[in-house]
Amino acid sequence: MNTINDIQDEIIEEFDGFTDWLDRYALIIDMGNAVPPLDEQYKTPDNLIDGCQSRVWLQADYVDGKVHFQADSDAIIVKGIISMLVRVLSDRTPQEILDADLYFIDAIGLHDHLSPTRSNGLLAMLKQIRAYALAFSLKEKQNNQ
Repeated sequence: MNTINDIQDEIIEEFDGFTDWLDRYALIIDMGNAVPPLDEQYKTPDNLIDGCQSRVWLQADYVDGKVHFQADSDAIIVKGIISMLVRVLSDRTPQEILDADLYFIDAIGLHDHLSPTRSNGLLAMLKQIRAYALAFSLKEKQNNQ
């Protein structure tokens, strides 16, 4: 299985072919469209991420010591952004998620090309992903005592 950094490098490589930000936005939208929609049962208020201007749902399941994420958004660019985060961080141990240095966000220039509200939304998505990882990590430690 590829490491978190392998997948980040893949994403950076996918963006390297595009210098125009309209093309990069199109790629982000394509990434979001490639992800199957989140099952309606998971589109609950509990799964909505606070701090995002658009609606973003994040479902986290803990299976065999790894966190599996599924996500969706009602905004096409935001769905693309969360799909990249899921691609990089899903099916990892809680510790791998907590230790991850997500350098791909800066490497593809995402921070520089998001509006302030979308930047805040990106931070909120990362915060929620890490909160799930931390919760599963603590739960695992309690179960092992």
